[in-house]
Amino acid sequence: MSLTVAVQMDPIQSIRIAGDTTFALLLEAQARGHRLLHYTPDRLSMRDGRVTARVEALRVQDVEGAHATLGEPERIDLAGADVVLMRQDPPFDLAYITATHLLERIHPATLVVNNPFEVRNAPEKLFVTAFPDLMPPTLITRDRREIEDFREEHGSVVMKPLHGHGGAAVLRVTPDDPNFGSIYDLFAQTFREPWVVQRFLPKISEGDKRIILVDGEALGAVNRVPARNDIRSNMVRGGTGGATALTAREREICERIGPELRRRGLILVGIDVIDGHLTEINVTSPTGIRAIKRLGGPDLAVAVWDAIEAKVTRPQMA
Repeated sequence: MSLTVAVQMDPIQSIRIAGDTTFALLLEAQARGHRLLHYTPDRLSMRDGRVTARVEALRVQDVEGAHATLGEPERIDLAGADVVLMRQDPPFDLAYITATHLLERIHPATLVVNNPFEVRNAPEKLFVTAFPDLMPPTLITRDRREIEDFREEHGSVVMKPLHGHGGAAVLRVTPDDPNFGSIYDLFAQTFREPWVVQRFLPKISEGDKRIILVDGEALGAVNRVPARNDIRSNMVRGGTGGATALTAREREICERIGPELRRRGLILVGIDVIDGHLTEINVTSPTGIRAIKRLGGPDLAVAVWDAIEAKVTRPQMA
């Protein structure tokens, strides 16, 4: 069955297709005969209760620099689409939150992936705290005294903005770091939200495992190893990916969180695990599918579309 699939994403002309999960999803959708429509979040509108977007018909090919062909813009009622992929990158700010409110108006009659209500209510560094026994010791605060007490208890810590992304502003602070006061002042002036402070996990040097769950089931992983003299494993920050298998502990983590992801309608999720500790649950625009396939793992775009098609072709639950 051919579906009409609208994808809300950053401009497709600017993506790097070699590692882009959205592009992998588009290639698989096109191979299945689905009609693709492209639009950016700024072209999403609501008028008199109708959610619309100015979209362009899209064709894709796996050729860097010539990967996308767009048709002429036209305004459509998104309620007429079968599926909307909400795939723009963070920041998870008020613009992002507003988009979830608008797309919630058409879901689930039009299947939005991931469920916009649950995306809004599951910020990645907050949602994970629903499973405290799976995490390293974690503090969320802006209170300097609380951070100092936490450092005194745990020694080296990692500080990062609560709604940060892509490894930006992730800092290790040692127990006697003379820069702590300046770091605190910089964070206080730069970020309005609280910060995440976690006990530093030394085995980050061996990798931060990104595990992809599809409809609550762990199906593939990539081990991201930080560059020398960096604690950030994100591949956009110089980390390198390696093939990996799941440990017993990692399977336990996935089995614990999987049913909740499925219940919330979070079809495509990427979790981060360091040394057996769950650190984030990524639900906005998780990546890793192309890296997993390139390293000899399964093509998870197939599994994602199998899950989507199964939900579109059966009656939707409110």
